Amino acid sequence: MKALCTNFRGYYPQLILGPLFKLLEAVLELMVPLLMANIIDVGIAGGDRAYVLRQGLFLLLLAVLGVAAATTCQYFASVAAFGFGASLRRQVFRHILSLSGHETDAIGAGSLITHITNDVNQVQNGVNMFIRLATRAPFLAIGSIVMAFVLNARIALIFLISTPLIVLVLYQVMKRTLPDYARIQQRQETLGTLTGQNLEGARVIRAFSRQENEKKDFAAASDAHSALTIQVGRISAALNPLTYVIANFAILAILWYGARFADRGLILSGDVFAMVNYMTQTLLALIVLANLIVQFTRAAASAKRLSALLATESSIQSESLPRTREQNAFLAFEQVDFSYAGPAGKNTLEGVSFTAEQGQTIGVIGGTGCGKTTLANLILRFYDVTGGRILLDGQDLRSYPLEVLREKIGYVPQNVKLFSGTIRSNLQLGAPQADDDALWAALTTAQARDFVQQKPEGLDTPVEEGGKNFSGGQRQRLTIARALAKRPSLLILDDSSSALDFATDAALRRALKQDTGGMTVLLISQRASAVKDADRILVMDEGRLVGQGSHEELLQNCPVYREICVSQKLVQQATPESEVSSR
Repeated sequence: MKALCTNFRGYYPQLILGPLFKLLEAVLELMVPLLMANIIDVGIAGGDRAYVLRQGLFLLLLAVLGVAAATTCQYFASVAAFGFGASLRRQVFRHILSLSGHETDAIGAGSLITHITNDVNQVQNGVNMFIRLATRAPFLAIGSIVMAFVLNARIALIFLISTPLIVLVLYQVMKRTLPDYARIQQRQETLGTLTGQNLEGARVIRAFSRQENEKKDFAAASDAHSALTIQVGRISAALNPLTYVIANFAILAILWYGARFADRGLILSGDVFAMVNYMTQTLLALIVLANLIVQFTRAAASAKRLSALLATESSIQSESLPRTREQNAFLAFEQVDFSYAGPAGKNTLEGVSFTAEQGQTIGVIGGTGCGKTTLANLILRFYDVTGGRILLDGQDLRSYPLEVLREKIGYVPQNVKLFSGTIRSNLQLGAPQADDDALWAALTTAQARDFVQQKPEGLDTPVEEGGKNFSGGQRQRLTIARALAKRPSLLILDDSSSALDFATDAALRRALKQDTGGMTVLLISQRASAVKDADRILVMDEGRLVGQGSHEELLQNCPVYREICVSQKLVQQATPESEVSSR
């Protein structure tokens, strides 16, 4: 919880003044029944119109002051609660971005979205309600009972009987509903996850005609959420009738005994009226207090979830090793092992070793699931190796601050990601200072210049969410241009030309070779034609590096590579010697 409380910094005056103004409103509210009693006992009973008028004006003044105090409290509460919520949301978002792939995979995207939306809102509402009502409700309940004893201790004993009964009803209702509120939040998270999956995979769902099935799954989850919410609502609905029954019986008792005492001159009529008002105030304060407890319980559950998230440390730590240069190779894998499930899990990579010199183009090829993308993830430190080490420019990757490491690398992911904005804002994502000339140069190399120039707005062409207003091939070329714009030392292209036709792909590879200069390129692809001209080709198979060398060398020495080339009709089925001689 301490991590959450840091977000109150800057709002301490509002946290103090807000409850004080609400306390002032409660004091003014406790004065109203006494003034009404005086009006009845003195003004009306004595026929003193001037007194009634004066007291009426005083009541009006109290009302104005009460509204002013309540409005001021509401203002302070809004400033503090929404400011706290905004700060907490930023804190959670920053923390989520700092987590490695291990943590985000374990928590899940749907759960993270729920944390940053619903959980933050619940805590924010809890803070708002606390400032507005946490002092008023208890003070009003206790103050009403005290004032009743001041007026007549014998009749006030009715308060000591009815108030515990009301509290007992509140306790029983909350005892049954509070656990259900936690389950409601969990089911809201389930709904959020289902919604996200269906929106992201809408086209796949339609392509396989799974709309009805998905509707049924969502309806089942929604109905379960609704049923639980209705169940809680029904129990909570009993709160007001039960408490009002107790309060009304208490009021009847006050009127009964008050009338008898008034006949004997032991109490004034106005005081009986005041005690009835105090009974009503006690009831309302207790109901508000019960609602506060419910809100605080939900806020506490969300705060606990957020605290657990913020306490989750990333397995990727920056500058964890001393920086000492050990070799001249620009990029080196040394007996690298890796498992997505952690050290005890089955290795995705095992014993991978290779080096790449500055300016070389390294091709990586292999079947689906062989670990090609994992190589890129490890270089970028989305995950850390579970065995061995990776060196970049002679330094262990773990010795680099993450910002410095990733500044050296240009990355084009397998799944294209564009952001809403403009072409310019997307290209400047990794190079905010890049001018138009640099952007156009990157577009030229990425074979994207022509279609961008055809747009009337050019670099300022709008990009819709996810780049939906561009084709798959155009999106890939824009992401390649984005990586090139930052002029990285190492460029990683993870199957980034899969949506390109062969002519554009070939032109892209030629441009990369001509324009990247001393840039080291790691070219990951399932196309043998895309990597065959690389300075060295790495062949992956089931997490192992089973071959490395030039295209000709691998055709002779690596059966896996030869099989890939044959299956893609890059070479004909033949003996290795005849294949090479035919070339």
